[in-house]
Amino acid sequence: MGGGSAVVRVLRDRTAGRCLAGVVVSGFGTSALWLTAGVWAKSLTGSNSLAALTVFAMWAPVLAGPALGALADRMDRKVLLVRGNLVTACLLVPLVLVDSGRTVWLLFAVLVLHGASGVVLDAAESALVAGTVPASLLADFNGLRMTANEGMKLVAPLAGAGLYVRFGGPAVALLAAAGCALAALVFARLPVRGTPRTPARDSAPAPELPAPPPPAGTWRDELAAGLRRIRASAVLRPLVTAGAATMFLAGVNGAVTFAYVDEVLGRAPAYAGVLYAVQGAGSVAVGLLAGPLLRRLPERLFAAGGIAVFALGVGARTVSPDAVALGASAAIGFGLPCVLIAAMTAVQRETPDAVLGRTAATAGSLMTAPNAVALALGAGLVAVADVRVLTAAAGAAGVLASIVLAAGARRRGGAPVKCGDPSPQP
Repeated sequence: MGGGSAVVRVLRDRTAGRCLAGVVVSGFGTSALWLTAGVWAKSLTGSNSLAALTVFAMWAPVLAGPALGALADRMDRKVLLVRGNLVTACLLVPLVLVDSGRTVWLLFAVLVLHGASGVVLDAAESALVAGTVPASLLADFNGLRMTANEGMKLVAPLAGAGLYVRFGGPAVALLAAAGCALAALVFARLPVRGTPRTPARDSAPAPELPAPPPPAGTWRDELAAGLRRIRASAVLRPLVTAGAATMFLAGVNGAVTFAYVDEVLGRAPAYAGVLYAVQGAGSVAVGLLAGPLLRRLPERLFAAGGIAVFALGVGARTVSPDAVALGASAAIGFGLPCVLIAAMTAVQRETPDAVLGRTAATAGSLMTAPNAVALALGAGLVAVADVRVLTAAAGAAGVLASIVLAAGARRRGGAPVKCGDPSPQP
């Protein structure tokens, strides 16, 4: 099946199509806010440290992923998507009061709450889609979701920057609030009730069944259920581990980007924006191709190939020609999402509905938290080590990770699971 026909199939599925629409409308405003928050903090305080801290405020709630994801297993997921987006929209409105260094604390508080809401809503969406969309479309959906997210990161900064320059930060906040409110309306029209877990098949699910009861046990046991599920699964454990390692290397790469632009390319800092745009275009491309590729390749080989492409792109940042720099950025953008798409598709397919929300959130936390750690570590390393040494080391580590993941797929033996197989191996 070609990529175009797969896109049509996803969009024709009313649940998948409307979920994607919700991702687009909420992601536009959210990306505009998150990507201008640092500029806003800098303009109000003059502090580079506070500007950089906005990134941490956005990422910090990821560390509470298991607890936040548990909400998606204890509530009706459609209702959670609607109410969560409405609450987020209301949370963003007070940002109109941020007008000086004395009120900048409100910006950070809202960013943290917005990040926490994002973790909950992502878990609810993943669980709802897994229970209502045919299994053969999950990889296509996740790929298109990646395309939508990366596409918003390419377009939204321009809109956010224009609004910020003309009207200031409050206008960007109101744009984000409007996006969340519109997303709530889209999710309210999802043609599902409850969140049943259906067998992996292409036939239409039965959406009228009630949501399953929450799993028994103490609250601590419930929070650990997602981690136990990942550790016990021969399918999920290597993919999530590889995703965590890759995101750590991506953090190192991100931390040295400006030093690479300055010391290796000899360009002005603004040239980093060109590289980020090319990287985003690579991620958009792989999102469109992920579904068809995952129907032809085992998940682990697809992920390993993506990690290898990413690693070669990072390693190529040891040399200076502009053509190589642009090609390396495209390779990084194309390769990095592969393991994330493969891992989250496997989580949706392999996890029982009763613990799917917290398992998805736990997997997300395990794969994204290393990125934040590596950003801080890389920022320190770039001050004491040559950027070429760091990119070469990160590239070599990525190649090693891809080899280990691919070798593990071969050791399993037998016919490896491909996305959309109706009867995956245990």
